Amino acid sequence: MSLMLPLRMGDVHVVLIAVSASDIASTNQADALRRIAEWNDFESVEGHQAYSRLHVRMWVLPGSILQEDFLARRWKQSTGETVDEIIFPSRHSAASGRPSLTLHPIGVMQLDTDATPPYGGKAGDAPPPSTRLASWWQELVRMSEHAELGEEFDSSLEVTHHGPWLEVPSLFIEVGSTSATWGHVGAAEFLADIIHRGLGLDGGRGFGSWDSQRDAGLPVLITLGGGHYAPRANHLALHSGLQLGHMLATYALPFTAPEMEGDEPGGNWKQSLNAAYIATKKAYPNGKIIFSMDKKAFKGWQRQALRNHLEVLQAPLLTSKGVLALLDEI
Repeated sequence: MSLMLPLRMGDVHVVLIAVSASDIASTNQADALRRIAEWNDFESVEGHQAYSRLHVRMWVLPGSILQEDFLARRWKQSTGETVDEIIFPSRHSAASGRPSLTLHPIGVMQLDTDATPPYGGKAGDAPPPSTRLASWWQELVRMSEHAELGEEFDSSLEVTHHGPWLEVPSLFIEVGSTSATWGHVGAAEFLADIIHRGLGLDGGRGFGSWDSQRDAGLPVLITLGGGHYAPRANHLALHSGLQLGHMLATYALPFTAPEMEGDEPGGNWKQSLNAAYIATKKAYPNGKIIFSMDKKAFKGWQRQALRNHLEVLQAPLLTSKGVLALLDEI
C-alpha cells in the first residue's frame, strides 16, 4: 500500500512531472513510470491528483498543459516545496503522421509582446531550457537502436516552441505524431524508462543535471535557423561534452528588410535572440554560451545582423566544425 504524503514538507527541492489528463501520450508515460517503481500518493494539489517518489513529484492536471502557466510557483504555494525543473510527458502532432519520439524546450520569443500566443506561453519570451536536453537526446538515440516497439519510430529534437510560461527549466518528451500512435504503450514505456533513469528515480544519480561549479566553462549551444526538427542540433548534441540550450528555427528569427543600406533590420529577430540567450544563461550558470547558424537559412544581410548582435552579446558564433574543435579541447 502506498503512503499518503502530507503537504507543507518544508524547504524541499523537487523535480515536477506535469501530466495532462486529457493527453493519452502523457498519461501513458505517467502510468508507465508508476509501473516501473512504487510511487506514493501525495495530497491533492489544487484539487488534482499528485504522486511522489524520492525527489520527484507527479502532478496530473486537466485539459491542455500548454495553458498551465507558473506551475513551479503554484506548486510552491500549495506544498511549500521548491520546484527546480519540470518535465512534460506529452504527445507530438505533425502533418507527416510519421511515428516519432521527440524532445524540445519551450518558448514563443518571436511573437509581438502584446500578442496572445495560440499555443500558450508568454509572447516575446522563453523559459529556461532543461539542462537534460543533450544527455536525454543521446540516450534516446542510443536506446532506440535496440528498442523493439513493433513499428519504426523516428527520433528528433524539435526547436523551441509553444507554452506554457514557466520560471524554471523544462523540456517536453513526446510520442507522435497522430492519434494512431499517441496511445502507443511501447513508445510510452520507452520514454518513461529514460525519464526514470534520467531523473535518478532508480536510486542512481540520473543524468543531465548542471552544477555551476563542476561544469563551469563547458560549452552550451544555441542553434539559429533551419526547420522545425533542428537538424543542426540533432547532429551536434550527440557529441559528448556539449550542452544544449534553445534552438531557434528560421521562423523564430523574423526579419524585415532595412529601409536603407546600413540600417539595422526590423522585426522581432533581436528580441527572439536575446530571450534565447538570457534564458539559456539562466539554465546554465557559468556555462560558455556559444551559437551555431544554418547559413543557408538566412540572406546575407540577415546573417550579418545576427553576427553583429552576437558580438554585442560577446557570444561566439561557430561553424559545426568549430563546435567540434571546441569539444576536442575539453
